Amino acid sequence: MEYLKNGQIHTALTEGYSSEGYGVVRLDGAVVFVPRAVRGERIDLRITRVMKTHALGEIVKIHTPSPERAVPDCPYYGRCGGCDFRHLSYAEELQAKRQRVQDALSRIGGADVQVEEILGAKNPEHYRNKCQYPVGPRGEIGFFQARTHQVVPVDRCLLQPEVCDRTAHAVGSWMKRYKIPAYDEATGRGLVRHVYVRANRKGESLCCVVVNGRKVPREAELAALVLAAAPKTLGVVLNVNTKKGNVILGDQYRTLWGQDFLMDTLCGLEFKLSVPSFYQVNRDQAEVLYGKALEFAALTGEETALDLYCGAGTITLCLAGRAKRAIGAEIVPAAIRDAEENAARNGVNNAAFFCGDAADTAAMLEAQGLRPDVITVDPPRKGLSPEVIASAAAMGPERIVYVSCDPGTLGRDVKLFAERGYRALRAAAVDMFPGTRHVETVVLMSRVKEK
Repeated sequence: MEYLKNGQIHTALTEGYSSEGYGVVRLDGAVVFVPRAVRGERIDLRITRVMKTHALGEIVKIHTPSPERAVPDCPYYGRCGGCDFRHLSYAEELQAKRQRVQDALSRIGGADVQVEEILGAKNPEHYRNKCQYPVGPRGEIGFFQARTHQVVPVDRCLLQPEVCDRTAHAVGSWMKRYKIPAYDEATGRGLVRHVYVRANRKGESLCCVVVNGRKVPREAELAALVLAAAPKTLGVVLNVNTKKGNVILGDQYRTLWGQDFLMDTLCGLEFKLSVPSFYQVNRDQAEVLYGKALEFAALTGEETALDLYCGAGTITLCLAGRAKRAIGAEIVPAAIRDAEENAARNGVNNAAFFCGDAADTAAMLEAQGLRPDVITVDPPRKGLSPEVIASAAAMGPERIVYVSCDPGTLGRDVKLFAERGYRALRAAAVDMFPGTRHVETVVLMSRVKEK
């Protein structure tokens, strides 16, 4: 890397994409990541930063633009950190994501499995049903600039439903009208930290304002302004978060108006969702994702299925419809309460739920002698702990279905499962997050029979 210097200009071919969505260029073996470079384009690039293992660059000139290059359709693209691929055609975005998953499984996981397909979204815009808007220290509402905590004010987002944007800006109007101070993370002072909005298929919404305190002035006026902007609002909730750090939600809630939940339908089932309940943000693609997970689970109606990280019970209840018995585990108490209510509401009587850490719950069930036929896991981005993998493998299920939102940790965990006798047989990607670099994956692992 010594020969690369800041400011140098090189001509090179863009070979593919990094996990961050950057174009990948190689200069005599050195890897350079170039934002907005498109696969197949020959470009002139300027070196902007040299590090030990790679360098960063910027486009100076595109010799022949790729037919897959698109004009970004968002005025905030490049400033807001929400999207990564608005300079690509959707077909090229899907190709980049599929290759990212394949590389993770092969290079990190060491798995000899092909990503069979990537299932794209029919509607790649306004798909999010959960929207989280950070509030800047001067009261600006929008989204963080990439790799910073600087808030870029946004009027309309192509990923969020309009009702969520209207709700967020109503909170901003309330702050401005009544001089409600925004939280300043540098000083720890101020009140309003985030605006959190959920929306369902009917266009109904739930507004949660996250504050650095236990109450705010003019609470009735807040609810009135939110209702005026979004008449189908079902409730306005205050969340208390007085801790420093990046965690959005605190542990305490108080309903200012209406109710603290909304209902939604997924896979033919009805779900009650409170603010902290885990629920896939793209409802339509979640049905595609869960459909693929059920296909890989290959249930016949005679099995016991264990679902770790079950959230509000979405996957668990889908499994219960095809298994003899389904068990869900989740660490968030409110989500477990929602899951139990969701089971009763949908007439599901062959599902049970445990509240606790996934590793502890898996170890407990394994110690009790539970031998599930199928285990499904849908962990957060950090993936599974070694303890969860050990306990899951010790139960000896025939199949493990891993639903992942991060290809890197998925690859790592697939390798750890292989060390415990589980081989990856099938894999498919699902584009849950169009416009962004994120992608969901479903992997089927099967227990290797001893000869």
